[in-house]
Amino acid sequence: MKRKHKLLFLLPLLLLPALAACGGGYDYAAHLSEVRSDIFCAETEEFSVTLNCVLREYPYAADGVASPMQRLVEISVSPAENTAEEYGVYVLGEHGEALLGGEASFRNFAGDWYFSQSVENFPKQSVTLRVTWGENVRELVATSVKSETTLGAEEALACAVEAERELVDRLTEDGVFRGEFYVRLLRRDKNYYYVGILDRAGGVLSLLLDGETGEVLARREN
Repeated sequence: MKRKHKLLFLLPLLLLPALAACGGGYDYAAHLSEVRSDIFCAETEEFSVTLNCVLREYPYAADGVASPMQRLVEISVSPAENTAEEYGVYVLGEHGEALLGGEASFRNFAGDWYFSQSVENFPKQSVTLRVTWGENVRELVATSVKSETTLGAEEALACAVEAERELVDRLTEDGVFRGEFYVRLLRRDKNYYYVGILDRAGGVLSLLLDGETGEVLARREN
C-alpha cells in the first residue's frame, strides 16, 4: 500500500461527487488515479500549444491502488521548426498578468517543451497563454476541444464500467473494487476517451471510447 501524502492542492475524492453515480451506485471514483478532463489547444505558424487539465494521484504508480489526487495543468509547446532556443509558457489573467507558468523542459521522446504546475482551479472554455522563446513573445487564446455533445469523464467511466462489467465484478471482493481507473480525454480527428482498468497484479485493460457516444472502439489487455 502506498502512503497517503497530504499535499498543498491535495484533492480528496469528495470533490468528484458526480462520479459516484457510475456503475449502478457504487463509488468507482474512489478508485480513480488519473483523470484528464479537458484539453485546450491553439496553433500559430511557429508552434502549437496544448494545455491539459489533469487530476493525478501522488505518488503516481500503476499498482491497482488509488491514492489522493492533485489538480494539475500540463502545458506542451511543439515548435514548427527545430530551434536551439528554450521555451517558456504562462497562463494569463484577464488583465494580462501571469497567473502561473515558467520555463518549460524539453522532452526528447515527444519533441516538445513541457511545463506542469499544481493549481486550485481549471480554466473553462478558453484560456489566454503567453509563449516565449529567445526574444520572441506570443500571446494567444487556447480553446477547449469539448463541445456540448462530448461526454464528461464521469460518463466515460460509467460506459467503461458497464462495458466491462464481468471484469469489474471479478475484481470486486467483499463489495470493494480491488483496482484503479485512468480516464483521459484524447483529441485526434475528434474526441475520444482512454479508460484504463488496472488490477493489483499488474494487469491492465485499455479501452478506447468514442467521446460522444461512449461506444468501445478498441480493447487491449496487457
